[in-house]
Amino acid sequence: MTDPRPGEAETPPPDPADPRRGYRRLEDARTLRALAHPLRIALLEALAVDGPLTATEVSEVLGESPTTCSFHLRQLARYGFIEEGERGPGRRRPWRLVARANTVPREGEDAAATVEAEVLGGMFRRRLIEHLERWEATKSTYPPDWQAVAETNQFLLFVTREELQDLQRRLHTMLGEFLPRLDPAKRPPGTVPVELISFTFPVRLPEVADRGTQRRK
Repeated sequence: MTDPRPGEAETPPPDPADPRRGYRRLEDARTLRALAHPLRIALLEALAVDGPLTATEVSEVLGESPTTCSFHLRQLARYGFIEEGERGPGRRRPWRLVARANTVPREGEDAAATVEAEVLGGMFRRRLIEHLERWEATKSTYPPDWQAVAETNQFLLFVTREELQDLQRRLHTMLGEFLPRLDPAKRPPGTVPVELISFTFPVRLPEVADRGTQRRK
């Protein structure tokens, strides 16, 4: 378990960038650093899939102690990632997500925030690969009809920067229609959590691609 950095507990964190239940843009170095912890990322994932959950309930999902989960849940709440939900019977105090999705800028004026964003991005990419490898190792245990609709695809596209930007915008719009289902009450019967991983990046610089095109003419 990672304790707060020296002096961090006494200094109030910045207010959440967007209190609405939508996208939250993470640009503050301390906020990014607060999220860059494997267990905190796992806690957010568990709340997205099974939440709202209490510290005890999420500890059972993740196999961690309630005390450890409680500490990290409080840190996530302190930086505006989660909040207390409606109290249940007895002393049940569940936690729920604040934003449907968090976005991290690729670069910005704050050099410290850029470094923290790179660290956090690396952690997320490694987790995504772990998720994919876990699926490949366990997919035989899933029903055949779900195995049939799960795919691993790779596409090589020849596009301009503007076309790629437009494609990403359309994908975000289409997939955003499903974000309200992070609320369990809005999930239709038969709904299961499905992870869609997308990476879009050039494999050559534009001038290199142009030279290759000229040679073939």
